Amino acid sequence: MSTVQGSDRPTRLLADLARTTDEVVSTPELTELLASGRPLRVKYGVDCTAPFLHLGHAVNLWMMRRLQEEGHKVVFLLGDVTTQVGDPTGRTESRPVLTPEQIDANAAAFLEQVSLVLATDPEVFEVRRNSEWFEMLTTRDWLTLLSHVTHGQLLARDMFRRRIAAGREIAMHELCYPVLQGYDSFAMNSDLTIVGSDQLFNEMLGRHFQQRLGARPQVVITTRITPGIDGRAKQSKSLGNYVAPADSPREKFGKLMSIPDSLVAGYLEVYTTLPMRVVEDAQAAVERGGPAVRDAKLGLAHAVVARYHGEERAESEREWFLSAFSDRREPTDVPTVSVDTDSLRILDLVCLAQPELSRSAARRLVEQSAVRIGDRTHSDPDAMVDAGVGDLLRVGRRRWFRVEWAAGQGPGTNSGSG
Repeated sequence: MSTVQGSDRPTRLLADLARTTDEVVSTPELTELLASGRPLRVKYGVDCTAPFLHLGHAVNLWMMRRLQEEGHKVVFLLGDVTTQVGDPTGRTESRPVLTPEQIDANAAAFLEQVSLVLATDPEVFEVRRNSEWFEMLTTRDWLTLLSHVTHGQLLARDMFRRRIAAGREIAMHELCYPVLQGYDSFAMNSDLTIVGSDQLFNEMLGRHFQQRLGARPQVVITTRITPGIDGRAKQSKSLGNYVAPADSPREKFGKLMSIPDSLVAGYLEVYTTLPMRVVEDAQAAVERGGPAVRDAKLGLAHAVVARYHGEERAESEREWFLSAFSDRREPTDVPTVSVDTDSLRILDLVCLAQPELSRSAARRLVEQSAVRIGDRTHSDPDAMVDAGVGDLLRVGRRRWFRVEWAAGQGPGTNSGSG
């Protein structure tokens, strides 16, 4: 890793971060911190709920990785205490409380996923748990902490106002959640945090507590949010409209080739480091239409796969994709799904092939006639399919699977070969 020095480095670093930045609180403070020459402590906090990261989350991670390359340290905060409270962000009801065993398992899964992007050398990476300080607070300490924030400040959160307007209850522990997350920033000496815009309220409370408790307030950077691969809602595991860092190279490539044309330029800008002229050319191609749009998608998919898996693998996936799909041929080199019976509901088959999908997302795919096995497209999630229908399963436009039915029950011909 580079050491933090050189008069032009802060300028270059600011320019690199700006590409995916939505808002900075505040730019003069950030400029001053970067010019100080000291390694900064960059807060990255997660609650240990469902351990799932998509490319939208990874935007923040790549910005942190860029800071690590300049010698700054990412402090990865596992919110084992705040997980038991439950972040109310985006929720209309209270979250269920997890057991300590679930929290530990989820924490390990999060660490595995972030290591796909972040450097984990001790010089630039540190892992903390907020139980380290919250389990030390006395009742007097907690009451003193609460005295630094008002009822009005907490109820200013938009999701709390929506709940009140809808006549839904707000539990006291949920009101306290932003206080806990804010105190984290003070306890871990955070200089900078990079978050989605939905976490701005909590991290501004971090600045508030740091100032009230005599520390320098952290800088808060919020990042740009892009729609999921369906072009509508944010990326979500339950909707199945995401690309994950943990996806295989082939999954990444295929998912990105399936996005609506309108997303190509924005994805190139946020999810790759290709020059901005490439982004501008892609936008012009989208406006013109035609084969240039497909070429822009190929460039996007290649760049994302190369970022996570290397140039050689990206080129291999590009060649595979062109061979499999440009000639309108059904692919032969696809993942295998083993079925231990000779008959199965189409919904269950899709879930077996793509366990990362929620059942509701899988059901929607079937109902939208986006699932085919053999020569037949299915739209009834509860319809039964058997070994005789074929062995090549297509889910969506770009996801293919070879189905291995129970021994002795496979079809007599390979309906997927061409």
